[in-house]
Amino acid sequence: MSPVFSQFPDLLDPNSIPQWINQLDGPPPVFVPENFFDNNGKIIRQDYIVSATEFNQQILPTSDTMGNPTGFGSTNVWGYEGQALDAITGEHLGNIQNTPGPTFEAIQGVPIQVKWVNNLVDADGNPLLHSFPIDPTLHWANPKGLESPSPPVTAPSFPPGFSNVQSPVPIVTHLHGAEVSSAFDGHPEAWWTPDGIHGPAYNSVFSTDANSAVYEYPNSQPPTTLWYHDHSLGITRINVLSGLAGFYLLRNSTSSLAELLPSGEYEMPLVIQDRSFLSDGSLYFPSEGINPTIHPYWQSAFLGNTVMVNGKVWPNMNVKQGLYRFRLLDGSNARFYNFSFSNNMSFIQIGSDGGYLKSPVELTSLLLAPAERADILVDFSNIPAGQQVILQNSALTNYQTETETLGQIVQFTVVDETGFSPKPLPSNLNPTLTGDFPSLPLPEKERMLTLTAVQGPNDQQALLLDGQKWASPISENPILGTTEDWIIVNPILNAHPIHVHLVQFQLVNRQEFNFTAYLYDWTTLNGDPPLDHPTENVPSLEPYLIGQPIAPSQNEQGWKDTIIAYSGQVTTIRLRFTGLDGSNFPFDATVGPGYVWHCHILDHEDNEMMRPMNIIGTTYQLPIWTLITIAIIGITAFILLFYKFKYLKHRSR
Repeated sequence: MSPVFSQFPDLLDPNSIPQWINQLDGPPPVFVPENFFDNNGKIIRQDYIVSATEFNQQILPTSDTMGNPTGFGSTNVWGYEGQALDAITGEHLGNIQNTPGPTFEAIQGVPIQVKWVNNLVDADGNPLLHSFPIDPTLHWANPKGLESPSPPVTAPSFPPGFSNVQSPVPIVTHLHGAEVSSAFDGHPEAWWTPDGIHGPAYNSVFSTDANSAVYEYPNSQPPTTLWYHDHSLGITRINVLSGLAGFYLLRNSTSSLAELLPSGEYEMPLVIQDRSFLSDGSLYFPSEGINPTIHPYWQSAFLGNTVMVNGKVWPNMNVKQGLYRFRLLDGSNARFYNFSFSNNMSFIQIGSDGGYLKSPVELTSLLLAPAERADILVDFSNIPAGQQVILQNSALTNYQTETETLGQIVQFTVVDETGFSPKPLPSNLNPTLTGDFPSLPLPEKERMLTLTAVQGPNDQQALLLDGQKWASPISENPILGTTEDWIIVNPILNAHPIHVHLVQFQLVNRQEFNFTAYLYDWTTLNGDPPLDHPTENVPSLEPYLIGQPIAPSQNEQGWKDTIIAYSGQVTTIRLRFTGLDGSNFPFDATVGPGYVWHCHILDHEDNEMMRPMNIIGTTYQLPIWTLITIAIIGITAFILLFYKFKYLKHRSR
């Protein structure tokens, strides 16, 4: 027995879990909307009711390769529930509970409203206790308004942990990658609980049940692969690990490109998530912090020891001899994946976070960080029937011991049937990406933003953006309609996937730099983080830069909402604070609680590696009634001044 399983005897050894027994029989179910039509029969809005609930799901295989029972029971999870259809046949499945949650199939240009219900209650209707330890020393939702323990903390072991904070559980849903009003963006402080407590940024389209909120998504951006997940302050990592995530596919049925691509049974969204299990089949999450007297339960990165695809551990998928479209999502808390196929076959990437790439790109491997998506085409036409091809992962922390477990993702077994025939694709896939890349105009403003860490007695005790904590004064205030370059400087260990809400952006370049000298000079200017003053930047990055800028690779020449900022590199991204195509947003982005940007390693996001962002308006972009009011005030003032001047002139005669 390896040391880790000697230390945690109830932890399930991943080598004991049979692979390729679970079957992926098709995409996740699809939510059923209530449709609203205009007088011509055209859909003008779709409404949904979706609940976060607790249930059991069979994630581990129930038998081995010989058909013998494994004894693995079902796993208690949280997930999203609602009326759903079979994604292939269209058969109505009734009320479905699943993780990942059923998929939203949204139509470009047709807004939807979702009533998100927090139904995390037991059979008697009482709010559930969280399955994993809530760490009250973090800046978190804290629905009861309890005082945070101060270090040195002497914490009870979990369970029960700090029992007074384990319930009620707040939730708030973020539609990742969407152009949406900040009121409905899933702001971390917009949470609500099953017993009706609301966070300070809570919003709803209209008044609804106290355990709910109604959000509106305009779906005005180009078609792409989005996903929805919980985003509650300080507990996102454990809410998502519990199962609160799912796909949101934005489509345009009239697209000429869509007609060339596999659809129906030949199109498969695949969310890859790492998990660990206890011997009884329940999910495992660490309950002892790396700096326990400061943060008793927080660790800097959860890395599970098994791989789950669409809610099943190490599944098999039967495929026909033809072309498939796989929409890949790294839905893990912290794990990166470097995908390739066991037979070294190539594949074509056609899309990224924000939609189609500039051009199709042939690859033999693909790196994804948490929250990144990739739209790929895989051709099984020439694979003999009966042959298995495994999607593998080479981004391993310990290659020697993890190759047979975390190095394996999903198996594809080719069957003797003809599938979708490949069709030639145009050389330019995306009309918003013409000419040189990046295609966005030169920026009006540059921001230098440094990733920093706070060291604890044993390891990092917090990670920060630009040395600032979540509650520090807002420093990112871009002007609506303008373009900015964000120069993300990473002098600390590890790569960080940086996610910006509201907009899709473009990668300009990356460049190596002398991070030791830079960090010394930055700390001399600012002091050790966290800072209690505005961040001061070094006068110039030039003295620290090494070599030449690294241009975006072909499969990074697209729209992104999440970008990897590598350690020892400066990563420059270009953001335009408009709709992706340069048009005005169909909502006022300057109102509401504002947006955020953060690291999408959820353990980092939950412990200060997230900052607020406010969009500032300009006069010509103010709402019409505001402009009318300003005009009336101006005209009135002019008239008063005119008559005052006339009166004074008359008096002086």
